[in-house]
Amino acid sequence: MKVSLSWLREYIPIDLDPQEISDRLTMAGLEVDGVESLYDYLDNVVVGQVVQANQHPNAETLTCCGVDIGTGELSPIVCGAPNVREGMYVACALPGAVLPGDFKIKKSKLRGEPSHGMLCSAAELMLADDASGIMDLEGEFVAGTPLKSALKLADVVFEIDLTPNRPDCLSLIGVAREIGAFTEPRNKVTLPDVTFSEALMDSRNIHDFVSVEIEDPELCPRYTAGMLFDVKVEPSPLWLKQRLEAVGLSSINNVVDITNFVMMETGQPLHAFDYDNIAQSKIIVRTAGKPGDARLEFTTLDSKTHKLDPEMLMICDGDKPVGIAGVMGGENSEITDATTRVLVESAYFNPVSIRRTAKRTGIGSDASHRFERGVDPQGTMFALKRAVSLMAQLCSATIAREIIDENPVKAQPVTIDLSPEALNLRLGTSFSADEMAQILASVEFGVDKKEDGCLQVHVPSFRVDVARPEDLSEEVARLWGYNKIETSYPLVRAKGQPLAARLVLRGKIRRAMTGFGFCEAINYNFIRKDACERMGIDESDKRTRMVEILNPISDQMAVLRTSIVPGLLEAMARNTAKQVDTLQLFEIGKIFYDKGPGEQPEEVEVIGGLITGYRWDQTWYSKKEAVDFFDLKGVVQGLMDSLQISGVIYEKIDAHTCPYFQPGYGARVMRDGLILGTLGKIASDVGAAFGLRQDAYLFDIDMNSLEKSVPQAIQAVGLPKFPSISRDMTFIVSKRVEVGAMMDAISAFAQQQALIEDYFLFDVFEGRSIGEDKKSLSFRIVYRSVSKTLTEKNIKKIHDQLSQKLINDFNAGLPG
Repeated sequence: MKVSLSWLREYIPIDLDPQEISDRLTMAGLEVDGVESLYDYLDNVVVGQVVQANQHPNAETLTCCGVDIGTGELSPIVCGAPNVREGMYVACALPGAVLPGDFKIKKSKLRGEPSHGMLCSAAELMLADDASGIMDLEGEFVAGTPLKSALKLADVVFEIDLTPNRPDCLSLIGVAREIGAFTEPRNKVTLPDVTFSEALMDSRNIHDFVSVEIEDPELCPRYTAGMLFDVKVEPSPLWLKQRLEAVGLSSINNVVDITNFVMMETGQPLHAFDYDNIAQSKIIVRTAGKPGDARLEFTTLDSKTHKLDPEMLMICDGDKPVGIAGVMGGENSEITDATTRVLVESAYFNPVSIRRTAKRTGIGSDASHRFERGVDPQGTMFALKRAVSLMAQLCSATIAREIIDENPVKAQPVTIDLSPEALNLRLGTSFSADEMAQILASVEFGVDKKEDGCLQVHVPSFRVDVARPEDLSEEVARLWGYNKIETSYPLVRAKGQPLAARLVLRGKIRRAMTGFGFCEAINYNFIRKDACERMGIDESDKRTRMVEILNPISDQMAVLRTSIVPGLLEAMARNTAKQVDTLQLFEIGKIFYDKGPGEQPEEVEVIGGLITGYRWDQTWYSKKEAVDFFDLKGVVQGLMDSLQISGVIYEKIDAHTCPYFQPGYGARVMRDGLILGTLGKIASDVGAAFGLRQDAYLFDIDMNSLEKSVPQAIQAVGLPKFPSISRDMTFIVSKRVEVGAMMDAISAFAQQQALIEDYFLFDVFEGRSIGEDKKSLSFRIVYRSVSKTLTEKNIKKIHDQLSQKLINDFNAGLPG
């Protein structure tokens, strides 16, 4: 919001330097983003008096002037304006001045005659739109006086970045009140006089011309209106235009400019209707329709047509809507040059209603910006009287007797009991009750001292953000000065507390996954509503129980996610679309399941990982080699190993459980009968639904189950004293035999044999030489004794027993 210093001085005396004002406002919570000095370009423009005005000897349209600029000598200036005459006071740009548009003034000759300056029009000085002639300064002036001083144009504008909880400072009076709180002595704001003199009053009564009905008092608790007759709509006077332009508003006409002026002055938005366009002489405040009604269309003042939802609050006459309440008026009742009777509206609307309407219509007006944050419910009448009074003076109008004030829901005053001890404890200060009362009174809080030493604080109606003692603590702190409050540090226990187990586990996972070359992805918890449908998940699945967002940012974020899979697939799609073909991502986050109306959603933390692309790039010594299912399985197994989780097995998964995995390429991660998660290859149709261009492999693991599987303690084992001995065994089995089953059989046998230290699969072969439905599996068994060096004789019997067991259990054959 822009605030003019000269305008502020109309309400409160200010002798502070602009930079000091900026610093103090910022420390009080009203951050000043910039300070701009207006009219600096007028530094070399002075008041001149035309003493001589003679026809140019060589040009019929030019006049040779002798201008008094206060130097004691007449300055020769050639002027082409038709209104130049002897005796008039003018704006004279001296040599060296730089006018708007980077127009530099210097001494020159025009058609042979010297010209040492320029007589300027209002448009050339950006003081008005009139370019028909030079400025004719009315009144008595002293030649040579700087134009800024003569016209009182010197001004400074502050650009203030307000937080949403301070709507009271969306006005000049509100900012002036804040400045008064830190001046010495503290000054209170002087409000403009809004009483009507009898000379401005008309004999006609407003109630004979218009009636107001509020159909929904919850959305419009108060509506006031005034009326004027014999209005002359014309351009605004210069002072009013300058006030509006200083704060970034354009001048339209005197009626509309006054409503904008009063809005900037008081923070209360107003609207002026052409009374003759109000059907049946009625104003009805109602919603656009009832639930289920068709959406209506309405054309606003900016000539744009908007579709209205039935619950939007509208200002209507006897036949039609004439304005979107609190947002923008309608084209069908706007003020024109032909307007002679004006109805002025000043109302209080429900902030939530206006916020929703502004968002849905896409209209961001100065009025909605204030209404949706909360205006002063008691300030409507003052703003209305101020606007009506100014219109009577500047529009040569008369004011209808009485004012309409419909107020079905009265604003309740807010009173807060404040404990000085509690406030000091909260802030770390030592204010007395009297000091607190003085600070709060500086911004017009009413304060009474109670017998028990506490303060009873009466919150002014314009402070809609203050409702509890903590808010008053903030007021005292900011008005006293945050920088004056001494810094103190909390007591820290000497004995540290261990981190929560879940935090430690997350850290271990992150270190392991980044060590595997993965990058951590951070996705939104919100996903598209059709995510389960794109993943092929059946409606009976728990993952379809999604929590819908009432006010989603977009349809891409309509529900809370029930799976971590969609986010990772969409991240892959974005990367591959930008030619990032090889990708390794992991994410730790929560998924949410709807538990029904009135219930908080169930939250489950999971870890997901995705790989796609190639194991390594093509070089002169190697070719590209695509990743596959076993790369993903290796990552999962590596993660389990890094967490010291043993006994993990992988079971084939059915298509119903994970329909987004390609059949035959999905597995369940198990340990001691507990399901840890799943892993597999994304099915081609699911990949296409997410815009994937290549194969993707993905795992997701439940963090609760994973945490239960992490051992509480790890037992260290000393280095072996004696060497190991290893022997290989190769079997030809049916392709239907699972390697995991054979590994389980070896594990069960090894538990009964102390000499078997380790075992693993090291080779797989398939080919015509052993049969189309056969495969060759080679295992290595590692033997070690803790008491001696083993020989072939020591292990032969055990090795033969293991080999025979596998042959019998899996109908295996031996090679060759």
